[in-house]
Amino acid sequence: MTEKLKYHRMLLKISGEALMGKDAYGINTSVLEFVAAEVKEVIAAGAELGLVIGAGNIFRGVAGASKGMDRTTADNMGMLATVMNSLAMQDALERIGVITRVMSAIPMQSVSEPYIRRRATRHLEKGRVVIFAAGTGNPYFTTDSAGVLRALEIDAEIVIKATKVDGVYDRDPFLDKNAVKFDHLTYDDVLQKGLRVMDAAGIALAKEDNLPIMVLNMGVPGNIKRAALGENVGTLITA
Repeated sequence: MTEKLKYHRMLLKISGEALMGKDAYGINTSVLEFVAAEVKEVIAAGAELGLVIGAGNIFRGVAGASKGMDRTTADNMGMLATVMNSLAMQDALERIGVITRVMSAIPMQSVSEPYIRRRATRHLEKGRVVIFAAGTGNPYFTTDSAGVLRALEIDAEIVIKATKVDGVYDRDPFLDKNAVKFDHLTYDDVLQKGLRVMDAAGIALAKEDNLPIMVLNMGVPGNIKRAALGENVGTLITA
């Protein structure tokens, strides 16, 4: 089955908000279990997978800064929130038999391994899911940028951004029923149209190394595996 995969090594980026499900905040255990099952299916197919999870369900640095908090302090709090989400995902995965490692950009040896690129690559080669926590370890960078950066460092073949919608639209499909979905976009399209796929730094980083990005609906069972097989189940962004 491995030979059928179009993308063997992937980076899955999940927003913190996606983990809330229909809750107002926090981590919805049902969503966590669903994502874990989806990841297990991809690993069983022979893929190597790294994960980056946002923190919007707990604390968003930009929001804290907008209310008068020091931006660096707010971003540091956001990075710590990603560690909480990463540990929750690790627990959900290991309860269904998927071996994982949490690697944090901010050293905290009692709960995670420090991020070391060669060690991360070795974990992936051994079939372990590596969850990259604490963003880049630096303020002023989002987890979108962290996801693209880690994807490039581990030589991932694609970044899969799992969201609540089935791709990228010209307008918010929840607010406008006439919003048009794009099946394919270039990096320049995203930047010039100001589409909210991910922050400009992440897109620019992906463009520099021609790293494909696929935006898909995480809530559809099997979508992540279909993306690994090469099906365009959302919006594909390339050069």
